[in-house]
Amino acid sequence: MKKTTPLILAAAVLLLFVIQTAGTLVESIYILDLLKTSLDEKVLGILFFFSPLLLLPFFGKAPRKLSWGLFALLFISRGLTPHLGTSLRMLASGLGTGAALGLLWLLLSARKEPAVNQERNGWAAGLALAVGLSVLLRAAGGGVEYSLTPAGAWSGWLLAALLGLCLLQLDWAPTPPQPAKGRGVIGPMLGIYLVLTLVWFAFSAPAVIVRWTQSNYLFVVAAVSLLSLLWVWLGLRFPAWMDRISPRLLLAWNLLFSLALVRTLLAQRVAFPPALNSPAVVVGAPSLWQHLPLYGMLLLFPVIFLDLRLFIGQIREAAPSGRQLAGGIFLGGLVMILLVFAYIFTNIWGYVAPISTLFRNLFWLPFLLLAVGISLLAWLGRQSRPAAIPAAPLEGQQAWLIGLAALFLSTLLFAWPARRIPPLAAGKNSLLAMTYNVQQFNTEDGQKSFQEQLALVRQVDADILALQESDSARIAFNNNDYVHYFAEKLGYYAYYGPTPVTGTFGTSILSKYPLQNPRTVFTFSDEDEVGVAEAEVEINGKRITIFNVHPDGSNAAKLVFARSVLGRALEQPSVVVLGDFNLRDTDEAYQLFDSALVNAWTSTYPDKISPDGLDMSRRNRIDHIFTSADLQARNPKYVLPPESFTDHPVHWSELYWVKP
Repeated sequence: MKKTTPLILAAAVLLLFVIQTAGTLVESIYILDLLKTSLDEKVLGILFFFSPLLLLPFFGKAPRKLSWGLFALLFISRGLTPHLGTSLRMLASGLGTGAALGLLWLLLSARKEPAVNQERNGWAAGLALAVGLSVLLRAAGGGVEYSLTPAGAWSGWLLAALLGLCLLQLDWAPTPPQPAKGRGVIGPMLGIYLVLTLVWFAFSAPAVIVRWTQSNYLFVVAAVSLLSLLWVWLGLRFPAWMDRISPRLLLAWNLLFSLALVRTLLAQRVAFPPALNSPAVVVGAPSLWQHLPLYGMLLLFPVIFLDLRLFIGQIREAAPSGRQLAGGIFLGGLVMILLVFAYIFTNIWGYVAPISTLFRNLFWLPFLLLAVGISLLAWLGRQSRPAAIPAAPLEGQQAWLIGLAALFLSTLLFAWPARRIPPLAAGKNSLLAMTYNVQQFNTEDGQKSFQEQLALVRQVDADILALQESDSARIAFNNNDYVHYFAEKLGYYAYYGPTPVTGTFGTSILSKYPLQNPRTVFTFSDEDEVGVAEAEVEINGKRITIFNVHPDGSNAAKLVFARSVLGRALEQPSVVVLGDFNLRDTDEAYQLFDSALVNAWTSTYPDKISPDGLDMSRRNRIDHIFTSADLQARNPKYVLPPESFTDHPVHWSELYWVKP
């Protein structure tokens, strides 16, 4: 088994790069189209998923030369990606996606045939290791993929170099395998695409699962990391145990996992108010019963490694020629793209009508299709059971055990919660409240700006920070959890607000003070889901309720939102209602707020012009801070784009009260 170690490492890095480059490609396209809230010609970047089709005529002629050409392209494009602007990042990640997928199918079709068990065990262990590496990199980045940031780009170069070293040790066939028996490879190839898509959508970034379920970040990260790395170890230490799993047991495992996955999502689904006169829906912390499917899903998810093992075995047994891979590459790329659109449409259902409207509140659907598709393909391939070949445990097990343990412990160390800095509450009778529409942490021209935005928040040193358009823990933004990143870097408490399952654009609350009784309130919507994040803080004995808002839709929907928020706010003794209201002074819904609460800016500057000459009387003032009458505003500020590093002004104000 001397070739198993380089095979596992090469598979791990290559599969990790497939997930990273595909995620960055989709993210870049979405960010550029986010500026227009519509799809345009940039969506054609998804055609990179089909680019391996152009390489198929060369698979049998010079596979080793082609492999090094693809590796060079992947090495350069992946290494440069973190340093590029969004448009160039889209091009680089597209080239990287094509190169990574092309190299994947080249490795599976043109390499010399080792023992089938060795080959498929190696790829299964490689996928498990890829998941473990991805979890580590995201924990190291505080919820952001570390190797895709400029500061962590060195780790991407290092992984690419490791891939190159491993490729040097793999054997190649000088001509296509003879005879080619490639009939029937479309099914297992599609299965591989589905497995990689499911890993990309969820398990490569455990923060996504955390945000679905409002569960403990450290627990979910530790569970995914431990089970993935444990799978690698079991495959190396007891390589024959997987052959004992019968087709019926594999099917049962897949079906149970599918059920747990879909139930995990359905448990977080919200029955939104169906009509203008429907009451608001309040969603608080999930119960233990809602989390039970999550625990089952985490325990069962390693079945996807078994599924990949099965699909790899089918392809290696078939020994397809390059031409015979064409159908699987086309169908796999098409299905992957359709699932990406289905996922994204559940969030932007109001913008790409009439197709997108069909996906409202169906966040679970792409995952159901993925899980059932994998289960069905695994069942159809159940007869593919190569003759058992005695397999000795891998040499160098001690080194592997030490390495895997180091990966897991490093992941735990990075994922461990940062210390929350206790604020000085004794004698305090004020707080600094800040509202910030971060446009998914991008500038107004579509460049990533989360680090600049974080620096601005640190400079202001707000006690309460309300973020809008902050639900980035989904594939449209490469599963980066910037809310977690901000909370860890600032030492703040955080409430993510409405989960990605609900399809909003995110209203999260961060605070120096513990957030008590966090909940989300949904009102009627006819374009975007309207989810208001609420929580209480207590400062020196004074309890203040925070409402972070971001309504959208028709004027009628905004009026329903305004009446609902005011009805809840006026029941509390002290409130701060802030956010991107999407309301201007002349709007009826704004006037409702202005008649019942106090606007921090206009109460301080009745002419809406600050002493330094900043005129906010025009139509660009839709970000507001309203308070109850017992709170008074002092020195409110607006900072306009581009200095706000987003497409909105950032707004903050000191709020104080008279102590009893």
